[in-house]
Amino acid sequence: MFGLGPLELIIFAVIVLVLFGNRLPGVMRSVGQGLVEFKKGVQGVEDDKDHPQKS
Repeated sequence: MFGLGPLELIIFAVIVLVLFGNRLPGVMRSVGQGLVEFKKGVQGVEDDKDHPQKS
């Protein structure tokens, strides 16, 4: 992954935790909610494609 080894990934994770440690739960919660909304939107598009509305 991007030419990074395990040691570099661990160092990166530590830096992220130091910088965003107190805000990280809120950020992750927002990312999770965004993913849920995205999946709902994609599911809605797939449902519309499978079952077109009659006009």
